[in-house]
Amino acid sequence: MIEGAPWRRWVFFYVPVTAFVVSLLFPFYWMVITTIRPDSELYRPWSAANYAPFWTTRPTLEHIRDLLSETLFSTWMLNTMIISLAATAISLFCGLLAGYALSRLKFPYAGLIGTAIFITYLVPQTLLFIPLADIIRNFKLGDSPWALILTYPTFLIPFCTWLLMGYFKSIPKELEECARIDGAPRWKAMVYIIFPVAIPGILSAGIFAFTLSWNEFIYALVFLSSPEQKTVPVGVTSELVRGDVFYWGELMAGALLGSIPVAFVYSFFVEYYVSGITGSVKG
Repeated sequence: MIEGAPWRRWVFFYVPVTAFVVSLLFPFYWMVITTIRPDSELYRPWSAANYAPFWTTRPTLEHIRDLLSETLFSTWMLNTMIISLAATAISLFCGLLAGYALSRLKFPYAGLIGTAIFITYLVPQTLLFIPLADIIRNFKLGDSPWALILTYPTFLIPFCTWLLMGYFKSIPKELEECARIDGAPRWKAMVYIIFPVAIPGILSAGIFAFTLSWNEFIYALVFLSSPEQKTVPVGVTSELVRGDVFYWGELMAGALLGSIPVAFVYSFFVEYYVSGITGSVKG
């Protein structure tokens, strides 16, 4: 807390924090208002008499009902959930093994390999999807969930590995050495000693991987074409925008409902997420 005159607290703390919170939450508020606003108000000019752009006196659930009944939104949600969970599981498994090996084992060029893995995460997806599209076509995986389940780990594994490397380095090596002295093989010390201690870091990496998979757009747009196979980000933006006609009510309803799983995951695991990021940075 900033000490001193009251005006200092207002100028340097309360006002900046309030402005930050309002700017952060306003898009979500706008999604909610647009979702429950009837079409008669959505397409009314702002200059019209008695028009309130920031609230509505006649809320309706018509847009949510139309979204669920007249589109394949439920199918998109299911596709996105399956793809995100599968890609996250694959990335966490590979990231755990790679992060442990690079942080706890001594072998030549371990640091160089770790740096190279992280650099691959920095390569833009707009460049990677070009060679990946050729691979997907050769293996005939196009327009199927496997096209995304197998390509998402290309940018998830480097990030999970880098994050878990930092967290594993923050765990005292004495814990593992005591288990090794008592006769436990390395894999048992890793599974029963290191991994349980690293639960916050593992959950942190899992949350990041799940969020990136859920919100990914480029690969899903390129590799999926039929409406039944699309994910939420691609389905909402491609099926609810037809030419120059924007179905704003359904668009905002899809964006609002599509953001609920990610918000739920973050709110449920927020303590593990913060401790995992802190441990990774310290490491």
